[in-house]
Amino acid sequence: MQKKLNKIVNRTNNYLYKYFSKQKKTELIKPMLYGLLPGGKKVRSKILFDIGSIFEVDKKNILQVAAAVECIHAYSLIHDDLPCMDNDNLRRGKLTTHKKFSESTAILAGNSLLTIAFQILSEKRLNLEDHKKIELINLLSESSGHTGIAGGQFLDLSYEKIKKNKKQIINMQIKKTGKLFSFCCVAPIIMSGKTKYFNKFAKIGNEIGLLFQIADDLIDLRGKTSSAGKKTKKDLKMGKATLISLLGTYNTIKYADNLKLKIFKSLKIFGKKGDDFRETINYILNRTK
Repeated sequence: MQKKLNKIVNRTNNYLYKYFSKQKKTELIKPMLYGLLPGGKKVRSKILFDIGSIFEVDKKNILQVAAAVECIHAYSLIHDDLPCMDNDNLRRGKLTTHKKFSESTAILAGNSLLTIAFQILSEKRLNLEDHKKIELINLLSESSGHTGIAGGQFLDLSYEKIKKNKKQIINMQIKKTGKLFSFCCVAPIIMSGKTKYFNKFAKIGNEIGLLFQIADDLIDLRGKTSSAGKKTKKDLKMGKATLISLLGTYNTIKYADNLKLKIFKSLKIFGKKGDDFRETINYILNRTK
């Protein structure tokens, strides 16, 4: 799995390096690239390639969409780390963008990464019909704004030190984490035109987002800062609303295992073509950083 993931990491990073090298040079390019590259596991990109393989989508198109997704993900992390948000000093084993540069620079770099994602999706080199490009841009917008990442982060901050029920926590985590995974799951379907699978994979994406968030919360609880690449043991101190804080560690792990089995059951119809995707899901749940 790690070998396959490294291949995706290298392909996506190389594409982004080349893309930014052709951008007009401004003072924000450096902090943008700092927050974007070279770190990150590129799990979202891997999912795009996994599902793209199932539906036989052109890999060049998948790569361009993956680049846009990584820009969105990096923007969200840069903003999440800000003093007014989660106030983190370490990300991916290095200083957070606002610590390396400044708070205002980090905000502007994050904003610029958010907008450049849509620039990537709108370009002619993405060899898709215009209506498919528009659908991708529309869906990525929904996944990133108040109905997705930004809305989820708002709830995450609002829920601190307040007891919330399971439904509320799951809704928050789907917005904060699941919506971008959901986009990655349905983008290859939009590109392939096999829209009868759209709802099925949109739901799977939300569920994968929950698995990813559970793994993140377990890393925060059990992990070390040195291996995680970010400060751990913060959730309890900040009073974060998580499934672990509500259900306990054992029941949360049990919930995640049952959710994984549910996803695998829904992928049976794809046979061996879904093996890489299943392998990625296992990696997401069992990762240690």
